[in-house]
Amino acid sequence: MLIDELMTTSGVKFGTSGARGLATAMTDRVCYAYAHAFLRYVRDQGALAAGTEVGLAGDLRPSTERILRACARAARDLGLEPRDHGRIPTPALAAYGLARGVPTLMVTGSHIPDDRNGIKFNLPSGEILKDDEAAIRALPVIAPGELFTAAGAFVDTAAAPLPPASDAARGAYLRRYLDFFPEGCLRGLRVGVYEHSSVARDCLAELLEALGAEVRRLARADRFVPVDTEAIRPEDVALAREWCADGAFDALVSADGDGDRPLVADARGEWLRGDIAGILCARQLGAAAVVTPVSSNTAVERCGGFTEVLRTRIGSPYVIAGMTTLLGRGLAPVVGYEANGGFLLGSAIERDGRVLAALPTRDAVIVALALLQASAARALPLAALAAELPPRFTASDRLREFPSAQAQSRIAALAADPAAIGALFGEALDAVAEVDQTDGLRITFAAGEIVHLRPSGNAPELRVYAEADSAEGARARVEATLALLERWRG
Repeated sequence: MLIDELMTTSGVKFGTSGARGLATAMTDRVCYAYAHAFLRYVRDQGALAAGTEVGLAGDLRPSTERILRACARAARDLGLEPRDHGRIPTPALAAYGLARGVPTLMVTGSHIPDDRNGIKFNLPSGEILKDDEAAIRALPVIAPGELFTAAGAFVDTAAAPLPPASDAARGAYLRRYLDFFPEGCLRGLRVGVYEHSSVARDCLAELLEALGAEVRRLARADRFVPVDTEAIRPEDVALAREWCADGAFDALVSADGDGDRPLVADARGEWLRGDIAGILCARQLGAAAVVTPVSSNTAVERCGGFTEVLRTRIGSPYVIAGMTTLLGRGLAPVVGYEANGGFLLGSAIERDGRVLAALPTRDAVIVALALLQASAARALPLAALAAELPPRFTASDRLREFPSAQAQSRIAALAADPAAIGALFGEALDAVAEVDQTDGLRITFAAGEIVHLRPSGNAPELRVYAEADSAEGARARVEATLALLERWRG
């Protein structure tokens, strides 16, 4: 059996976002097989010798430790040395692996509910990309039968121990930012850290305090909370407004479950959209060129702040490839960001003799720190910084439990027949001005509104993005489009 076939039989999808599925389907055997295949691939590329360290870390889901044990056993069986870095953000583990030149495996389901989990794979050079994914999927499954029960659990759980947790990756991650941002640069700011179950919660609070902010920790959770930075839950919208109602904070900051996507709110408790936060972060860091998916707000082009803006398909592998393209053309510094807020550094940033090393993977902390530094340095509230950008607003939502194959078929039929677009939207919108099929179907209408339809790459969901000249208009367009697409379920 090949890894590609295991995807079908197990129900645990493997791709450039890693392996992800129901925690019950992510048995010890399945996780062992995926980890073993990934590490064999790295070894066969000549990047691993016997005894080489393999970095492991995870988020706060109840199934995480069990999956980490399976990954550790796979590493040992290949003659490698697993090193547990505890519960730290995904970018902290990735940065450690890049600095040490070792592969890393992060056990996390990111923002999805805790009945699911996943494993993110990083090569010694960074995230696995599409070519790596294809090669790994073509490898045979190795999972010795004597190790596992018929249900896929380890026969002897004691045979898959985790080593004592190390603080090395976490410490290096904190130093990364404390060595770059000036001492006291956030002095005078009152910041609420929405902790929930984010594995970044302690790092965020410690960094903010160390840089001079007055920090108050909010809503720490003992159970996993599925905070999605791209589709913010109504309860999180209400919480932020409640916390800020009495003027107690200049900003709120948070992150998703594994700490690679940020949430930043202004003093009113209004969460900034990830693609707006991305523009502000890129501007504060002095980026020359920006790479961002086709779904991101067009204010990045309209603001005129960058030498070049390159649009890609949705997903960090495409953003990383885009950054490589721009760097190859001699542009620098190059950064990338996504609509979910994840921010990637394609090249090092240098300021006043301080250097922030490249980190070509999603990070949440850099966004929070850069925006707050900009606010403090200019003595402007976050809302005023955002108001400096051209008035373009985005919104997004999704239809859950919508099979990907059905969504792809429907969208392909719509794209092939321009008249069908008019039939779907009726008189709700003007004539179609442009159709973009870079990723899904992005329709620009004559009056400037944009509607983008796309099947999710890692869940049975049909995502809808919209852009308009007002927040209300964008939100209304998403809601109206979702109502129209409900007809597709039949």
